[in-house]
Amino acid sequence: MIEVENLTKQFGAKRAVDDLTFTVRKGEVLGFLGPNGAGKSTTMRMITGFIPPSSGDARVCGISVIDDPKNAKTKIGYLPESAPLYHDMTVIGFLKFCASVRGLSGSAKNAAVERAIETCFLGNVARQSIDTLSKGYRHRTCLAQALLHDPEVLILDEPTDGLDPNQKHEVRQLIKRLGREKAILFSTHILEEVEAACTRAVIVDCGKIVADGTPAELIEQSGTGSLTDLFRNLTTRDTEAAA
Repeated sequence: MIEVENLTKQFGAKRAVDDLTFTVRKGEVLGFLGPNGAGKSTTMRMITGFIPPSSGDARVCGISVIDDPKNAKTKIGYLPESAPLYHDMTVIGFLKFCASVRGLSGSAKNAAVERAIETCFLGNVARQSIDTLSKGYRHRTCLAQALLHDPEVLILDEPTDGLDPNQKHEVRQLIKRLGREKAILFSTHILEEVEAACTRAVIVDCGKIVADGTPAELIEQSGTGSLTDLFRNLTTRDTEAAA
């Protein structure tokens, strides 16, 4: 469903993503882990066609994001980091607008909006103005727009960032449920989410993959039974990078 092949991104002298290759299959939830600045968001932006790679390619459902970006994007639901919202719109108004942008109309649009509201538990606030919502509900609204067209692939950048513990749990359970039918790639720096929601995880550091396996395999690889220990051993801390 997602095939990343030798993906590289250069920003001047800095190589943010360095020859990444990995796949995400249908029915798989891949946690994309790494410290800040590891290249997670840049990789996701390339897969979604938001920015072009310096070299390499990514295919979504067999469609190259370089050769046929328009068709590739129809297969993707994307939740970017700090996703934008129109605060003067109601939740339902915003979702109807996004559905129209996706090419949905009439009864199909209404059904898609209702389905997204139900899936993301937005029924209680559907007619509220977005600027009156809590951060958790705004985040759910952003997630709902990614689901409107029932995409085969979901790419979620920090989907639980800023949520309280109850909201984090709800989103993790939703990701697990959606992952039974879709291919999901989501980035996080919250290690507990690997065991809570992922079937597999990749750890990246300085734009390179440094570990890849199921949660159980990674915990075993740590030697201490701690994913945190493995993460710290394999990734560069800010203090080391500045030294």
